[in-house]
Amino acid sequence: MEKFFVGKCQYQLWFVLLISFLLSLILLFFDHSALTGWDQNNVVTISVNNFVNVIQDRKNKTFDCTVNSSHRTTASSTTYHNSTSDLTKNTNSGRQVKVTQEKKEPIEHISPSLDSCFGRYIYMHDIPRQFNEDLLKDCHSLIKWFDMCQYISNMGLGPRIENSERVLLRKGWFATNQFTLELIFHNRMKQYKCLTNDSLLASAIYVPFYPGFDVGRYLWGFNITMRDSASLSLVKWLAQKPEWKRMWGRDHFLVGGRIGWDFRRQTDDDSDWGSKLMFLPESNNMTLLSIEASSWNNDFGIPYPTYFHPSKDIQVRQWQRKMRRTKRRYLFTFAGAPRPNSTVSIRGELIDQCRSSSTCNFLDCVHGANNCEDPSKVMKAFQSSVFCLQPPGDSLTRRSIFDSILAGCIPVFFHQGSAYAQYVWNLPKNHTTYSLFIPLNDLKEKKVLINETLLLVPKKEVLAMREEVIKLIPRIVYADPRYRLESIEDAFDIAVKGVLERVEAVRREIKEGKDPSIGFAELNGTKF
Repeated sequence: MEKFFVGKCQYQLWFVLLISFLLSLILLFFDHSALTGWDQNNVVTISVNNFVNVIQDRKNKTFDCTVNSSHRTTASSTTYHNSTSDLTKNTNSGRQVKVTQEKKEPIEHISPSLDSCFGRYIYMHDIPRQFNEDLLKDCHSLIKWFDMCQYISNMGLGPRIENSERVLLRKGWFATNQFTLELIFHNRMKQYKCLTNDSLLASAIYVPFYPGFDVGRYLWGFNITMRDSASLSLVKWLAQKPEWKRMWGRDHFLVGGRIGWDFRRQTDDDSDWGSKLMFLPESNNMTLLSIEASSWNNDFGIPYPTYFHPSKDIQVRQWQRKMRRTKRRYLFTFAGAPRPNSTVSIRGELIDQCRSSSTCNFLDCVHGANNCEDPSKVMKAFQSSVFCLQPPGDSLTRRSIFDSILAGCIPVFFHQGSAYAQYVWNLPKNHTTYSLFIPLNDLKEKKVLINETLLLVPKKEVLAMREEVIKLIPRIVYADPRYRLESIEDAFDIAVKGVLERVEAVRREIKEGKDPSIGFAELNGTKF
């Protein structure tokens, strides 16, 4: 009997040991699974903190966060997926990140510290062609006074300049029209390295409407119904999109190739000028970038297009070196025409003083109209001078401002609104470092002689200002949209950066519980 009990206990002891061993194996297995991020249901564990952090599976069971649907990624490691799912996670910053899992495809993991586009993504609306591309098909009628067809070639840069008599470089120069900015900008945006097809990732949203080309067809001899038709249709289309409802358009921006005033008709009288695009309720929530801003806070001036559109960084540096070496035979130059019907224009006085001075070079744009339409002649005149006079034109600004800077010629301004209060993103706040200012009224009242005033500037200051002007060249040119500059920020890059900062400021106000509409689109009587 005793042996029976001993044998039975031995059997139970072995059974207990076997069960304990199996339990230990199971516990070890679950412990291993917890470390590798895999459970009994083959579910991948993820953690999203502020942007996206990925926990990897050592045995090819990994989850990926896709942050750029334009297929641009920054790699930290490469693994594989083994299942498929779609999730959306809210980040600490309030943005949504789409998290995708694909089967057995190599992926690249991204963290905020490695993603150079974090906070810089832009989504471009795919608007109906009637608002942009279809307008170009009728290029003969875009502007009443001349045919724009040749100027929309080369993505808006216009015809290449082949023979410049060594005034220009061999590459990168085009006969660009001053009204093609919206086309150039759109084509540059298509090449923007942080463009995304996922609007949830976007920090700002671009509307590729061509408002200048649209209204330019109807400025003379058409009623307001024709001038406003496309604008009304556009904002109706935008207001129906989910992207609009996130910030009610305050993260949206568009570009106009005409001055801002052309989109701010203040009455419904057919005799009044322009469209009312920027006075529509929806447009009050958008930001307009144009060659000249109006007095409203949601208008920002960005440079007129010049003739120079580099495709490589070295072209910019070569041009800067050329401008530093250029000998300047004239003290100052004025390129333009008088405004005899304007009581406020000082052009007549400038022309008189220029013609009476042996140190001035006058490029006549009336009797020698072709002079001012020939890029080589314009650039040659500015390259030959130390100072270039830049009075207001038909409006406060003129394209010649940027042509003179491009030529290394120190601009002389007569109104604060011609540059200082206009191009706040592109030009230095301390305007004395790169320009000279002569009050307009002093000239009208004949208190100032241009020649004597310019001769009083010490040579050391002249050299310092010229160097500052030459340094500004990259900031006021638009690169060729078919290429991408490597290390140089051009006018497009600076404009995009300005928009992103503006939208981010609005987001901060919203987070702080403030009303983002206050001051966003108000009339600013002291702007200029």
